[in-house]
Amino acid sequence: MANSNLEDVPSVDLMTELLRRLKCSSKPDKRLILIGPPGSGKGTQSPIIKDEYCLCHLATGDMLRAAVAAKTPLGIKAKEAMEKGELVSDDLVVGIIDEAMKKPSCQKGFILDGFPRTVVQAQKLDEMLGKQGLKVDKVLNFAIDDAILEERITGRWIHPSSGRTYHTKFAPPKAPGVDDVSGEPLIQRKDDTAAVLKSRLEAFHKQTEPVIDYYSKQSLVANPHAEKPPKEVTVEVEKVLSQ
Repeated sequence: MANSNLEDVPSVDLMTELLRRLKCSSKPDKRLILIGPPGSGKGTQSPIIKDEYCLCHLATGDMLRAAVAAKTPLGIKAKEAMEKGELVSDDLVVGIIDEAMKKPSCQKGFILDGFPRTVVQAQKLDEMLGKQGLKVDKVLNFAIDDAILEERITGRWIHPSSGRTYHTKFAPPKAPGVDDVSGEPLIQRKDDTAAVLKSRLEAFHKQTEPVIDYYSKQSLVANPHAEKPPKEVTVEVEKVLSQ
């Protein structure tokens, strides 16, 4: 869009974007962090929050890949680290977030997803924001009982060629283990097995519980009931964010 000719953009698109910006201009700035284990519904709620508050969604994994692909100075450094099999340093990731925040779409603030995962990362993020006179406004902690997550995740089955998804409890196929349309067998993703989930959850709790404590001391943490149906979670989140 940056270098395209505005004369060639259909009026409807221009008006829609203008109206969106007008609506956004009256929204309060928000800088949010979403924390939650796999299957907690973060991925469902973040686009809703993003649209409602005109925020940009900063998923650190995607941003790193984009910086590497765009060969930005930070991306080049990140690529060097990855090629050596090292972890990308916290300072680099914070630098990439800092860069991303300058985009027009981030004017009203951001939703950070997948970062910070450690207390050191949280401190570095606070420091970077502090230099700009900014701070984190809220941390949404999508805490959910491991047993519920296990049921949600290990019940997922997929028809590989069409991408149709089923759930043994919440959206079962007409005949067990086969796709409704083609009658072909369903498979389970490797990540969706109980054993893989257990190790992912253990790592998640060990890493992020200190981060939740860190933000709790600043009275920033809100705990929506992530086990509820998505629409109810949305209502809770909007209540928290409108305060």
